[in-house]
Amino acid sequence: MSSLSEAVLADAAPDEIERLPLPAEYVAAHLRVEDVDMFRGVEDKDVRKSLRVGPVPMPELAPDEVVVAVMASAVNYNTVWSAMFEPIPTFRFLRQYARQGGWAARHDLPHHVVGSDGAGVVVRVGAGVRRWRVGDRVVISPVHVDDQEAATHGDGMLGDEQRAWGFETNFGGLAEYTVVRASQLVPKPAHLTWEEAASNPLCAGTAYRMLVSDRGARMKQGDVVLVWGAAGGLGGYAVQFVRNGGGIPVGIVGSAHKAEAARALGCEIVLDRSEFGLTDDVADDPARVIEVGKRLGRVIRERTGRDADIVFEHVGRATFGVSLFVVRRGGVVVTCGSSTGYHHEYDNRYLWMKLKRIIGSHAANLQEQWEANRLIGLGHVAPTLSAVHRLSDVAEATRAVQANRHIGKVGVLCLAPEPGLGVTDPGLRARIGEDRVSPLRGFGER
Repeated sequence: MSSLSEAVLADAAPDEIERLPLPAEYVAAHLRVEDVDMFRGVEDKDVRKSLRVGPVPMPELAPDEVVVAVMASAVNYNTVWSAMFEPIPTFRFLRQYARQGGWAARHDLPHHVVGSDGAGVVVRVGAGVRRWRVGDRVVISPVHVDDQEAATHGDGMLGDEQRAWGFETNFGGLAEYTVVRASQLVPKPAHLTWEEAASNPLCAGTAYRMLVSDRGARMKQGDVVLVWGAAGGLGGYAVQFVRNGGGIPVGIVGSAHKAEAARALGCEIVLDRSEFGLTDDVADDPARVIEVGKRLGRVIRERTGRDADIVFEHVGRATFGVSLFVVRRGGVVVTCGSSTGYHHEYDNRYLWMKLKRIIGSHAANLQEQWEANRLIGLGHVAPTLSAVHRLSDVAEATRAVQANRHIGKVGVLCLAPEPGLGVTDPGLRARIGEDRVSPLRGFGER
């Protein structure tokens, strides 16, 4: 371990951290460009075969960037996509970004450090950074934007050069160190451990934009919101935002174990997919989509007294046709992903004749990320962390997400030597209560 890492772990003073040299290399979860064809013709693209953990060189720091000593990170589905080299190898993203020249050229390397979540300590700031200092404890937004692009100033997500850090850029968060733009930093909630704080940014920010932001579904009090995957990373935050905003979350899960987890997050109405006949092949038969949608709609009306006002959609092909059918006249399907396939089929009559809307949503701009983080910092929204792995075991952690064996978010300790560290306001944590701070801990992976 480098002297800088030791100083960070010892809570050294900022001036001491600043005096110590950055290590020439650091340990990171990464992919290798020579492996991009390893799954060609292979049915089970097992990410344990492609994800490597080992030393990579420390990149040079740009003026608008900081170096963060990463105490903990988390696995997201984009890490699964990266490690499967699907839908395209992420090295193409790195080459495309590098064509801008200048500091962007650093990202085009024969290795890709992945990961789009992180929490840690700032150990270096670039010459142009004003609002952050060495020693600051931060979480990292996954949104990497170009602040010289006009559209960014209207909404950071609308710029052509907006990228997902650790997926469409290099130097991601599943590592001992990361390099990020200062515009990605958010204060770490003081009552959370490193691993709890690291599990929030990507999924919490995404769910906030989808449901609460004026760029999403604009959920209001009393809205019935159907949440697919209510015990997953995204769904777990969606349930909480709906509940806190006075809405009625209706969670859909795939097992009794996941139903129990959804209820632990405050979702009182939980449905198993088997209750209304949703199977993996339903999307291939338009008549069955309508049949399943009718069954689901009846159950929702029986439990809530009305049709769903909003459907929180991220599953994709397997559920999208049902989502579009089941949402009420004038209702909204808001989507941020397609983990079961990107090519959706639905009966367009139910869209145009019933005046329904589909809203595409992607991550969160910095303001939305700060707003979501504030709710977390107040204890109104809890981390959905259920399991914690060490960086050396990141391939197994990612495999659990790939196989859908996980509940909520799967955390990864990077520089933090053990779980439970990083709390700087134990009084707030005690007032909130351990069961509310981390309601899914112990649910683990199946």
